[in-house]
Amino acid sequence: MNKSLKSGLKLVGAILVLGIVLVLIIRFTTKAHSPEDTVTYHKDDLKLEVYYNRPYKKKRTIFGELVPYNEVWRTGANEATTFDTNKDVLVDGSLLKAGKYTLWTIPMEDTWKIIFNDKMYPWGINLDEKAYRNPKFDALVLERPVKELPTTLEQFTILFEESGDFAYMVLAWDRTSVSVPIKKAEAPAGTSAISN
Repeated sequence: MNKSLKSGLKLVGAILVLGIVLVLIIRFTTKAHSPEDTVTYHKDDLKLEVYYNRPYKKKRTIFGELVPYNEVWRTGANEATTFDTNKDVLVDGSLLKAGKYTLWTIPMEDTWKIIFNDKMYPWGINLDEKAYRNPKFDALVLERPVKELPTTLEQFTILFEESGDFAYMVLAWDRTSVSVPIKKAEAPAGTSAISN
């Protein structure tokens, strides 16, 4: 192997190593500011799981400023938030098939649009800092009312609360909370799955 080829391969190798190190540093620093979390809900044979990253308020005005109204939000920070269900479910009365989805929202002053998208994305936003979501892959879009929290919540939080037959997926941050009712879709008598 001649010297110029060896030098070229060494340079390419060094650039690759530097790139990997840079990506790891960026991921570590973003995770330090918005740590990742996974929340789960189990009842009988139903399992729901949400993976997301939790940014902090840090004295900022969140909704209407940091997170603009009427624009798609990745519903957290860093990677796109994901929602996984092992069973067909009714989300606010609408059928969502078992599977893994990315979870997007469009915050508005009085309501939020909640969007379950079939596609997985490499990150929550693109280079133009716009949500990566492609609407043609939307599996379900619904709208839920906003509730005002009595105190300020410093860190963005997704959790599940149970009431009756429903698991409520709660999205909360600052003084804003949105609750999404979810329950297992029962198969009609004599069938083993929900039909369209």
